[in-house]
Amino acid sequence: MEQTESGKKLILAIIQEADYDMVVSALTEHSFYVTQLSSTGGFLKKRNVTIMIGVENERLEVVLDILKQYTGRRVQRTYTPTMPGGIPVPVDVRAGGATVFVMSLDSLEKY
Repeated sequence: MEQTESGKKLILAIIQEADYDMVVSALTEHSFYVTQLSSTGGFLKKRNVTIMIGVENERLEVVLDILKQYTGRRVQRTYTPTMPGGIPVPVDVRAGGATVFVMSLDSLEKY
């Protein structure tokens, strides 16, 4: 059986809550529908948002460009008890950005 590339994709993008408003505004301005799922990151314990976007192949790069533009990386200070006695030590870590999964869909219906 010959496999054919689906003409539709499902994008799951995990972004920081701080980036959510700008990302979703830009996506809706370009006529993309977005569904939000709440999630929590494991490392910084900050609230993340996972968004789902169904898109035709021809418009995939537009979504990816928006995600790259509005989920910028930044340095964030956190405190880790690494000194003897549990004294918190400031540590700068990279935060932001997006983790993006792109999956082929057999069908994409909107009712």
